[in-house]
Amino acid sequence: MIKAVLFFSIAFGSVFGQTLERTNVNTFSLNSAEGLELINVNAVEVEHNGKEGIQITAAEGKINVETLVIIPEILFEDGTIEVELTGEPAPNADPQMRGFVGVAFRVNQSNYSSYECFYLRPTNARADNQLRRNHSVQYVSHPEFPWYKLRNDYPGLYESYVDLEPGVWTKLKIEVAGRVAKLYLHDAEQPCLIVNDLKHGKLEGKIALWLHTSTLARYRNLAVTKK
Repeated sequence: MIKAVLFFSIAFGSVFGQTLERTNVNTFSLNSAEGLELINVNAVEVEHNGKEGIQITAAEGKINVETLVIIPEILFEDGTIEVELTGEPAPNADPQMRGFVGVAFRVNQSNYSSYECFYLRPTNARADNQLRRNHSVQYVSHPEFPWYKLRNDYPGLYESYVDLEPGVWTKLKIEVAGRVAKLYLHDAEQPCLIVNDLKHGKLEGKIALWLHTSTLARYRNLAVTKK
């Protein structure tokens, strides 16, 4: 009888004031571009450093345009996004390019031009210049808040340092709740960047793999947990 009462109490805990949070997990191996929506990019299957994924580069002639890979059949507002990625300057990129690679979320469903985004600058992390190191990871909110506006108006608030290497698989996790988003790298328990005022507010939208036109990027093992 005691066991039966205990089971009842656990199974129906929400009835007695405990809220059980429901989640919805979607996983994508990203070992193929099949089913993905490519925006101004090319995608090929690749094996890199012993791991399979997809390699993304800007389509020929595409400069200063959105370069995204839209994940199908999923809308995201709050929850977590986890993925493995690499980023490095493309072979023909200007020497000033940093290998910009990341993830966009709450992407506008109609034209994909509006979104929140965390991205990495892998070549900055081990530079000899400390100020450049401090620009290793970045938050942006397109189109109104690009990196240069945020850096000029709020120095140091939307970017920070974390150790990175170009072309090396890196685990990335983004946690989103309302207007707060946190970026975690390398399975760290603490975030390397916290944004307490997502510029577009609390919205629902698509998820996209994000890169700059100057970048050679790779992705694998995407997992999205919606709350």
